[in-house]
Amino acid sequence: MSGKSLAVAAAFITAVWSSGCQDHMTPDRITGPGAGPAPTTAGALGVTASSVNRMDDRLPEDRSGAVFTLSNESSGNSILLFTRDRNGSLSWGGSYPTGGKGLGSGLGSQGSIVRRGDILFAVDAGSNEISVVRVDGGFHGVARVSSGGLEPISLTVHDDLLYVLNSGDPGNITGFKGARSGHLVPISGSTQPLSGSGTGPAQVEFNPTGTVLVVTEKNTNNIDTYVVGPGGKASAPDVQSSTGTTPFGFEFTSRGQLVVSNAAGKVSGMSSLTSYTVSTGGALGLITGPVADHQTAACWVAITGNGKFAYTTNAVSGDISGYSVAADGSLKLFGDGGVTATSGPSPIDMALSRGSRFLYALNAGGTSISSFAIGISGGALTPIGTIGGLPASASGLAAE
Repeated sequence: MSGKSLAVAAAFITAVWSSGCQDHMTPDRITGPGAGPAPTTAGALGVTASSVNRMDDRLPEDRSGAVFTLSNESSGNSILLFTRDRNGSLSWGGSYPTGGKGLGSGLGSQGSIVRRGDILFAVDAGSNEISVVRVDGGFHGVARVSSGGLEPISLTVHDDLLYVLNSGDPGNITGFKGARSGHLVPISGSTQPLSGSGTGPAQVEFNPTGTVLVVTEKNTNNIDTYVVGPGGKASAPDVQSSTGTTPFGFEFTSRGQLVVSNAAGKVSGMSSLTSYTVSTGGALGLITGPVADHQTAACWVAITGNGKFAYTTNAVSGDISGYSVAADGSLKLFGDGGVTATSGPSPIDMALSRGSRFLYALNAGGTSISSFAIGISGGALTPIGTIGGLPASASGLAAE
C-alpha cells in the first residue's frame, strides 16, 4: 500500500473513530504497511434500505466505520484494516505491523483485539506481548508491553483497567492500569491463576460495571470468576462448573447477564448457549439453558447493543445461530432451526458495528470476513458480502 493511500486510510478511520481519551501516546509513528496485496472482494451483495433499519430510534445516524482483525502471523503480527461504508460493505484499508509476533495458527479465543475510544489493544501471542496502537491523525505506535505470561489470547478493558488472559501453561490473568491513555502499567499483585494446568482458556471479560472478571475454560468445563477490588487488583478465582459442555465465547448483556456458548466437544448437532446471572461476589446463577442450536461447535458470541438478540458462530457447521434474549436474560432460539445465516467456512470471531446495525464474522476456513445486516424486528441476518484474502492465521475482530 502506498504512503499516500496509507495516509488516506488513516485519515478515514480517524474521521469515523469515536474518541473518548484525553491523554495522548507519543511512540513512533508507523510509516509503512505490513502485509502485501489487498484482499479480494467475493461477490458483494446489494442491501435495500428496508433490510437495514436502525435497531431503534435512539441510535445515531448511520455513518462509515471500520473493521479490524489481526494477521497473527509468526513472522510478524499486523493489524489489518477494512473500511466500512454506510451499507455495511467492507473494503481493504491497509496493514499496520505491531512489531510483535503472532502464533501462526488460530488462537481459539474471543477478544484478541479490542478497542477503547481511539485506541486499539492487540495480543502478540507469539512474543508474549500486548500491542497498543492509537489512531489520532494517523496510526501511532506501536507501544508494546509484556503480557505477564505466555501466549496471550484475550483482552478486556473497563475504564482505566485492562486485563489479559495468558493461555500458556499454567495460564493466568494479569491486570494493567493506563487503558485510557494507552500507557499500560502492570498492577502489582493482579496476576491470578486459572483453575489449574491444561485448562484450554478461551476468553476473559469484565462485567458491565467492571467489578467482576469472567474466564471460560474449554478443557475443564469450568467458568472462573474474579472480584475486582480497589486499585483494580483481581481476587483469587472462584472456579464454578459450567451448565453446558466446553464453555467457550461469551458476552454480557447491558443488564449484566452472562451468555456463554457451549461447543460440546464438537459433537455434531449438540451446540448450545447458556445464560447466567453474576452476583457482585462472582457467583453464577443459571437463568436458562443449555438452549440447543442443533449445530456443531458453537464458539463465539455477540449480543446487540439493545440486548434483544444474541448470535453464535458454529465453527464446524459453517453458520450462525440467532437467539432472542428476554429482559430477564432467558434465551430462545430463532425459529430457523439454528441456521440464521450461512457464512464462509469455519466462522470464528464476530463483531458488531456501531448501533448493532451490522454483524461481521471472520471465517477461518475461507480466510475471509462475511458481512450481514441485522433486521430491526426479529434480528434476522441479511448477507451483504464477503471479502477474502486474509492469512489463514487471522484472528480477532473489532468493529466501529
